[in-house]
Amino acid sequence: MNVKRMISGVAGLAIGLGVLVLGGPQASAATNFELPFPCGQTWSGQTRTNHSPQLAIDLNRGADEGDAVVASASGKVSKVRNEGSTSYGRWVEIDHGSGWTTRYAHLSAQRVSVGQSVSQGQTIGNVGNTGGSSGAHLHFEQLLNGTPQKIKFSGSTILYYGTQNYKSNNKCDGGGGTTNPYTPEEACGDGYKVVDGANVTGARVSLLYNASNGYNCVVAIKTTKIGTASDVGAFLEVQGAARTTDRGEYGYYAGPVKKKAPGTCVKWGGVVGSSSYTSGFEHCG
Repeated sequence: MNVKRMISGVAGLAIGLGVLVLGGPQASAATNFELPFPCGQTWSGQTRTNHSPQLAIDLNRGADEGDAVVASASGKVSKVRNEGSTSYGRWVEIDHGSGWTTRYAHLSAQRVSVGQSVSQGQTIGNVGNTGGSSGAHLHFEQLLNGTPQKIKFSGSTILYYGTQNYKSNNKCDGGGGTTNPYTPEEACGDGYKVVDGANVTGARVSLLYNASNGYNCVVAIKTTKIGTASDVGAFLEVQGAARTTDRGEYGYYAGPVKKKAPGTCVKWGGVVGSSSYTSGFEHCG
């Protein structure tokens, strides 16, 4: 069992036990919200009585800074704000109609503008540590006529009060599209650039590097069964350290797997079903 705790000025975070898988079509704006992350990803969510607002949820997973944040439901962007080092920091609000809005706070980057229409599952920003926060996470709210409501994903009310894992059903629609809406840079976050790549049957595996912090990142972006949860994985191994792998039933990509390795060789790769790629130790500079 892996346990992780991150405390922020606005929010304390903890990884809990168990996974709640959410699904099922919903009709109304009040009940069609999904977890604000790509299909298949699992995130730990915490609610507590001293949260501000009390009905908000904080969401995190290991090494999540820079991970893509997506729209919980379709709508129009109503606010894009930057509170600096206080409060929500960088945040976005989306108007879903019928009085319903959602808020996404502590972002490292905002990728939408006020007045822009967004579809459910569209990237709107990246997980960050801005504002009154001391650990990367996403602070998320659902509001009706400006008043925070108990949060629902796929029509199911989340756990109050405590910590629970949630698996994203966002855009897990089996749409069969031929183009993946996510890029390696988008999955890894700001500052990462692709330095290498390889194809496996069903995905493109990419190795990225962030020169500003010395971190590598590996993602496997699906090229088939896009939007349908299916077996895909990505791994990263820094020479002399243990390998880290992210593998599961994902709709769009596996990863990002991030490790710090300035001046150290890395081995990286990915897998889709029985098709896989594994590099040698390389990129040692």
